[in-house]
Amino acid sequence: MTARPFRLKTAFHEKLWGVTALEPWFRPSKEKIGEVWFSNPGAEPLPLLVKMIFTSDRLSVQVHPGDTYALAHEGSRGKTEMWYVLRAESGAQLAAGFREPITRERAREAALSGEIEHLLQWFTVSPGQVYFIPSGVVHALGAGITLCEIQQNNPITYRLYDYGRPRELHLDKALDVARFESHPGPTVPEGSLLFSCRHFTAERLEMSRCRYQPDAARIEVLLFLEGEGEIGADRFAAGEAWCVPPGTKLFTLSADTRVEALRTFVP
Repeated sequence: MTARPFRLKTAFHEKLWGVTALEPWFRPSKEKIGEVWFSNPGAEPLPLLVKMIFTSDRLSVQVHPGDTYALAHEGSRGKTEMWYVLRAESGAQLAAGFREPITRERAREAALSGEIEHLLQWFTVSPGQVYFIPSGVVHALGAGITLCEIQQNNPITYRLYDYGRPRELHLDKALDVARFESHPGPTVPEGSLLFSCRHFTAERLEMSRCRYQPDAARIEVLLFLEGEGEIGADRFAAGEAWCVPPGTKLFTLSADTRVEALRTFVP
């Protein structure tokens, strides 16, 4: 059977820090939705997980393990991710790394007291920014942000501090993997290329009509952020993610309006 693009399932995840206004990508929700996952349930998991994240409050201070630590302690791969900011309220911020290097013991004390929030390096957010968050970087999202997250397909998160919310912390494991150093801040995209590392490449595409030539050896995911049209023989719309599986032949991608999409794959 010839491979062809197919739409990934959209799953809405309620969060304490989520929002009800999900436009223009989705309809408003009665529940506070914090994350929207695009996945292929019932099949072999994709190597990457693409999400949209909506925040109305600060997320926990957290960190993710790398492949080696995750394999030894969780029996899985690690988690490196990147963020592409879609929308931000005035003054919205996110944290990545520390304002100045600290010791493990200082980080432990600060996590227990809550001071760690003030030791982090906070960046003011604006649409179009790209932040690379490799494993080991302590980070947190603030309120008023909508972004696309591209990550290794692994849910492992170690929380250091959660503003008194009744959720489990993972202090020892978090301190095992954390880097107690600063972060360079947003990266500068090179044309359509937003970011590339050994785990994923992400590109921003604008198009009206094109002949789309997939790479026969890799899986690609297209997340449509604006516009609608046809992908092969099917219709697509903003807020949908489509998988282009290995072996897909040349197909036409045509738009009724201006289309903006993110394309991501494992290089």
